[in-house]
Amino acid sequence: MLTKREMPLLIKVFGSRIYVGNSNTELSTEYISLVSDLLYSEPVKALADWGQHKHVNRLQHSVSVSYYSFLICRKLGLDYRAAARAGLLHDLYFFSRKELGLGAAHIKLHPRAALKNAEILTDLDDMERDIIAKHMWPLGGRAKYKETLVVSYVDKMCALTEYSDYVRLYIKGLGCPLRG
Repeated sequence: MLTKREMPLLIKVFGSRIYVGNSNTELSTEYISLVSDLLYSEPVKALADWGQHKHVNRLQHSVSVSYYSFLICRKLGLDYRAAARAGLLHDLYFFSRKELGLGAAHIKLHPRAALKNAEILTDLDDMERDIIAKHMWPLGGRAKYKETLVVSYVDKMCALTEYSDYVRLYIKGLGCPLRG
């Protein structure tokens, strides 16, 4: 059986029927062509080992943010490449706010850590840097680009969807498949 790290291209886009890398649609193929170098990288695959929003791992969350940002920016005629790539890297950090006791400081610290890790992994342009550094807008600084606002909005919508699904499972008495 494949581990979570061995199947990054089979990640389900949360709230959809799409499995990234396992769809023959034109959009899925285009998306993969923009981010496959990142998806196959060890740091991004390692996100599968970190929890995010209760029962979703950080890789699944990041892929969902990336894919929805790609779709929205493409539809709006914005830089969907930058949104897809930076959306995938927006939470590229390897610590738990609970373990470190960060509380509210997490809002400022994790985008900085993600940006530092992303800059080590790949060359970033100014827009991608802005998206990663300010994805917690309005709390993380003023966004310079529309794409930053799209990724920030999508990040919040994905988080809300992930928490809502957790609550739905909890209410039904099904517990939580990954995290408690």
